Amino acid sequence: MKIAISACLLLLNVVINAAVAIEPDELRAKLAKAAPTLRIDAIADSVLEGFYQVRLADGSMLQVTADGEHFVYGDLYALRDDEIYNFTEGDRKKARIELLDSIDESDMIVFAPPGGDTKATVTVFTDIDCGYCRKLHSEVPELNSKGIAVRYMAYPSSGIFNRGTQDHTASFKKLMSSWCAENPQLALTLAKTGTKIEEIECENPVARHYSIGRQLKVIGTPALVFDDGTMDVGYRNAEGLASELGIN
Repeated sequence: MKIAISACLLLLNVVINAAVAIEPDELRAKLAKAAPTLRIDAIADSVLEGFYQVRLADGSMLQVTADGEHFVYGDLYALRDDEIYNFTEGDRKKARIELLDSIDESDMIVFAPPGGDTKATVTVFTDIDCGYCRKLHSEVPELNSKGIAVRYMAYPSSGIFNRGTQDHTASFKKLMSSWCAENPQLALTLAKTGTKIEEIECENPVARHYSIGRQLKVIGTPALVFDDGTMDVGYRNAEGLASELGIN
């Protein structure tokens, strides 16, 4: 059996090395022709010799042979120092950081530690009426006291528009009103305690934040993105979150 497996791997290596490589632009065109609805973010050399790595808009990855004839869909793993390392998740982390870096912090609602003594930052995709979002927000003062800054991105759970209309959803309007308020921090805090705030319209980043959340495959709120690009969903108290971040 071992001999057969070794022979198969050797044959695969010969086939890959014998294949005529195409350029990334050619591969993009080839994939677009085969799957017109496929949204490609980037094409780069894979850590696998003789393969390209194709990052799709939804965050998933393809490992494509250099000739563009075959591909594998899914995460790529490796054994490193007797541990399993997920190469694909490592690339997702970099992509999350790049995407969030494209947003000006002035378009977020930020709760920073007093005196600027920031030890870590958590970017949170949030909704107003989400129960666990409200619970997490109640932890913000303690998080700030531990040196953890919280940057909010808007993620209306019911989307941007009511189905079949161009009318904004209630979730969108509440978030828009918070972002458009004279004091966004206060407005967001009041809204999250159930207080009705004044409905205000202005040029706002809510739709763009929502679009970025979709690109990052946010599946629920609160969705937390850490400094290293790790993303997780759900509530945790200030002590637990600080522990995750290595802050005493």
